[in-house]
Amino acid sequence: MVGSVVGVHSSPHPNGSVHYSNGAEEKLDELRRLLGKSEGDPLKIVGIGAGAWGSVFVSLLQDAYGHCRDKVHLRIWRRPGRPVDRFAAEHLFEVINSREDVLRRLIRRCAYLKYVEGRLGDRTLYADEILRDGFCLNMIDTPLCPLKVVTNLQEAVWDADIVVNGLPSTETREVFEEIGRYWKERTRDPIVISLAKGIEAALDPVPHIITPTQMISHTTGVPIENILYLGGPNIASEIYNKEYANARICGADKWRKPLAKFLRQPHFIVWDNSDLITHEVMGGLKNVYAIGAGMVAALTNESATSKSVYFAHCTSEMIFITHLLAEEPAKLAGPLLADTYVTLLKGRNAWYGQMLAKGELSLDMGDSIKGKGTIQGVSAVDAFYELLSQSSLSVLHPEENKSVAPVELCPILKTLYKILIKRELSTQAILQALRDETMHDPRDRIEMAQSHALYRPSLLGQP
Repeated sequence: MVGSVVGVHSSPHPNGSVHYSNGAEEKLDELRRLLGKSEGDPLKIVGIGAGAWGSVFVSLLQDAYGHCRDKVHLRIWRRPGRPVDRFAAEHLFEVINSREDVLRRLIRRCAYLKYVEGRLGDRTLYADEILRDGFCLNMIDTPLCPLKVVTNLQEAVWDADIVVNGLPSTETREVFEEIGRYWKERTRDPIVISLAKGIEAALDPVPHIITPTQMISHTTGVPIENILYLGGPNIASEIYNKEYANARICGADKWRKPLAKFLRQPHFIVWDNSDLITHEVMGGLKNVYAIGAGMVAALTNESATSKSVYFAHCTSEMIFITHLLAEEPAKLAGPLLADTYVTLLKGRNAWYGQMLAKGELSLDMGDSIKGKGTIQGVSAVDAFYELLSQSSLSVLHPEENKSVAPVELCPILKTLYKILIKRELSTQAILQALRDETMHDPRDRIEMAQSHALYRPSLLGQP
């Protein structure tokens, strides 16, 4: 893979000032000691993928630790050659000129003129080029700090100590297969923090879920003990603008507590949890129902009543599914509900559902949308439906007294599958599903889940 390196030697906050976190250097020294880093050997942290959350995550680290240049090197990889279209270039120019701090920073770096030329159509800007100046193509309205950008994947990862997976789940396997080839000669395994929310479905030897952390372990040979998942109820732009937020980092005891401490900031509280796979799967599940929420909002002109009816039904299906996936699902109720709530309010999956229902997007445009990135809920609908339609996982229907595939008790999921994947129904079908007179009270589904032994450990690859 051919590419180039472009960099930055300062760590300004978006307001133009340098940000020094309280105790940042001490936290960095503690993590360096745990990783066995000697003096003069900087800790190398690399972000893979430059979508909104991946770019913000690396920018938070750059703001917090970038001033410790002799102790840590931060960089981010993204594919080269992605042009910024004329509309985005014009909008970017407006954002730059509306922010005095950003304008002064670009003038100081002799970088302003190219944005003028991009606005006039005299020059083509590229996504990796503008990321160097602190602009994520999927989040132009929120300027970040300048970042060191690497467009050669091998150069980015070959000596990394910590790798942050900011790729969509649908791209994780392909990219990490390539990374695995570069890591064959390594004598020490890196740590990987995955931000990806989504799953793949596998049917052999039994129906089960494959998560991004499992994909990374399978393709690179990095032991699962060195791979962690970080997720939570948050919106990337709001986190970078210092809205208070929290997240969980999940994985093995050895790394999750020191990494939670390293990542924690006054406005971004990171807790830790040992349940890696279940949290990761739940992060993908809420994206499924967020698409339907967007459809309902658009089709009912933001009717609070209709949205509350949808919320009751979709959360009851999510609770039902968690009882299939988790032995102690009650522990997931709070985090899953919070993550679902914020995703339904302002996430890209809900936005996608709205745009489909309004006719401003079509399914033929695919699930990678300009200015938004990958809509991960689409592939998650396909995967969850495929898994839960397997007869080998059948459960007893509460009224018909016969065994049925779990998906038969999830009418919202079934409808989303017919709209998004099979394309048999229009978006109006989501309202028809809600208004179906034979629809059970959501409470019945929850009671069934809580009173029956539904847990299927094989779904998560457990014996």
